[in-house]
Formats: sequence, C-alpha cells, structure tokens
Amino acid sequence: MENQKQEEEEQIVTPWEVTAEKGGKIDYDKLIDKFGCQRLDQSLVDRVARLTARPPHVFLRRGVFFAHRDFNDVLDAYERGEKFYLYTGRGPSSEALHLGHLVPFMFTKYLQDAFKVPLVIQLTDDEKCMWKNLTVEESQRLARENAKDIIACGFDVSRTFIFSDFDYVGGSFYKNMVKIAKCVTYNKVVGIFGFSGEDHIGKVSFPPVQAAPSFPSSFPHLFSGKDSLRCLIPCAIDQDPYFRMTRDVAPRIGYHKPALIESSFFPALQGETGKMSASDPNSAIYVTDSAKDIKNKVNRYAFSGGQDSIENHRKYGANLEVDIPIKYLGFFLEDDAELEHIRTEYGAGRMLTGEVKKRLIEVLTELVERHRRARAAVTDEMVDAFMAVRPLPNMFS
Repeated sequence: MENQKQEEEEQIVTPWEVTAEKGGKIDYDKLIDKFGCQRLDQSLVDRVARLTARPPHVFLRRGVFFAHRDFNDVLDAYERGEKFYLYTGRGPSSEALHLGHLVPFMFTKYLQDAFKVPLVIQLTDDEKCMWKNLTVEESQRLARENAKDIIACGFDVSRTFIFSDFDYVGGSFYKNMVKIAKCVTYNKVVGIFGFSGEDHIGKVSFPPVQAAPSFPSSFPHLFSGKDSLRCLIPCAIDQDPYFRMTRDVAPRIGYHKPALIESSFFPALQGETGKMSASDPNSAIYVTDSAKDIKNKVNRYAFSGGQDSIENHRKYGANLEVDIPIKYLGFFLEDDAELEHIRTEYGAGRMLTGEVKKRLIEVLTELVERHRRARAAVTDEMVDAFMAVRPLPNMFS
C-alpha cells in the first residue's frame, strides 16, 4: 500500500503523460538518472560553438536542451569530416501549435543551419489517429496544417523532407519497421511504455514507426548507399523512451545508435507542474493568439514569483525559481545582458511583476506576429514541395 502511494506521488514522464511529484515541478536530475542519459555540459556547448563558428543557440546557452545521448560521438564524427542527418517530428493532434511545440523546431532549424545537414521531419498522423480518437482523414488534415507551422520556422526546402506516416510508410521504411519489431518483445514494450491489456494493438505496434526514421535506409531517395550515416534527434525528454528502445535495437540490425539532444518542458502559464494542456487554452500561448490574447493571458494567468504587496516585494524581492514570466523570457529573450539585468532587479525587488510581464508581452507578441506572417506566406504548393519524395540537392553543402 505504501509503495502504491509512493508511486502515485512520483513524477510521471512518458510520451503521453507528464506530471510532476505532488505539488512540485519536474525533477530533471532524477529523470536523467532514471532514463540513463547524460547532462549536456558547458564543454559540449563550447565545442558546438567552435565547430560551427557561430554563437550557440539561446536554448543551448541557457540549458533548455540539457541532456543528451552520444551527442559527443556525433561531434567527433563531424570533426573527422563525417556528416550526419537530423530527425525530429510532431504528433498532429491540434489545429494550432503553442509556443512549447515551436521549441524543438526553432532549435532544429539552428542545428540545420549551423551544421549544414539534411533533416527529416515525421508527422505521426497515424499515432494521433490511434491515441486521440481522430479519424484517419482528420489526422491527415491536421498533419498538413501543422506542416505549415513547421515550414514557417524557416527550414531550407533543399535540405528538408517532411513526411506523414499515412503517406510515406512502406517500402524500405516498412522493412526497417519489421526488423525493429522482431527485436522487441511484448514484455519489453510494456516495460518501456507501460501499455496495459486495455490498450488496443495499434498502440503496441506503433513504436517501430517512430524508431524507423533513425536509420538512413528508411529514406532511399535521400540516403541510398549511406547506411553508416549517423542520426541526431532533437526532441523533448518525454520522447526518450522511444529512442531507448531504438538504440537498443540499432546494433542488432546493423546501424549506429541514434544520438539525442533533449530539452526540458516548456512550462504552462500556471506553473511548472508538467506540460501544457491542450484542453485548457489559457495554459499556453498559441501561435494563433492575437496581441490582445497574449496580453490578457500573461497578465491574468502567468504565475508570478512576486510578493503579495509592493511593500513586501521591495523588501524581499521575487522568487525567480517559480516565476513563469522569467522562465518564458529565458526561452525567448535573445539578449543575455538584458535577461540578467531583469533577473537581478526583479530578484532584488527593484523591478515589479507588472514591469516584467510588460516586457514578456512585448517579446511574445513580436515572436507570434513574426510566426503568423511567415505562416501566412506558406502555400499548399510549398507544403507539397517539402513533402515530395525527391533527392535533396543541397543536402550536405
């Protein structure tokens, strides 16, 4: 009984559920220990800066991407003149993306530009059809809509292949799925993903679909004859279980283990207890929100670490550990010096919550407006171009 109670109160991080321990926030050190990945330290950040001859991305500098698996091996190979490819994805379950959904794509775009490497983006419309009770047609429609938001992040069409599972799975990709599936027992998949006897067999059979893009031969139109090409996967850490399974299988079917670079979760406006909830539109800023929506959400819902009165705030300062506007500025305010100034002044009580929220509203409004303009320029023809099965002319140049 005691054990059950303890388990209920422990944090849960799976691809489908993220909840912190009772009343707390996600303990990332505990997660690193449990998953067995490594912390991404300053020496790796410095190495990326040196190899790419450009400043590291704000998400690297500030530890948003904080954990990895074999990232150093990818950099070793790159230094020897061996290229790699990037793989990331999106489960299209909603019409509009929120800012948390943009984080991996913003970072992936930086990696593509900095290392000049090809990228495959998987839209798991099949997964969402099975998990979210959507029809096949609705899942496919959402995949195309989400593709427009992804393209709006600025990816290079000459180095990027976006595919939906319903459209692309077959041929060499399916062969790899079968090879992967043969290596993973039912007990193993239940141990990794927590499936129960109530789950339909579609869920149990899905993990190989997300694993297969880790292997270059799944894309013969891109990587024919390049079976030793390494793969780097930027993703949020809740996707780690899929790739623990994939890494376990890789050497048994003759491939390099995919490397991962993993981010923390983008917190809900109400606080850092888990991921944002799509069922609560006030828990997140969406890329479709108007300037008025953003102002209203930040002012009304963004959890503040400020004190309950101006007098106490001047005296004690803000608790930056729990303050959501400070967390959001840490993601999206580019200027390190300005962020440090705000943290110092706010933490000392010389700056008030209203002033910090005002700056955040400016930053988010500009970001969302820029994204909206970029998305409005994405045509159906552009989506078709990114999703066309074709060789990529500038793959490694």
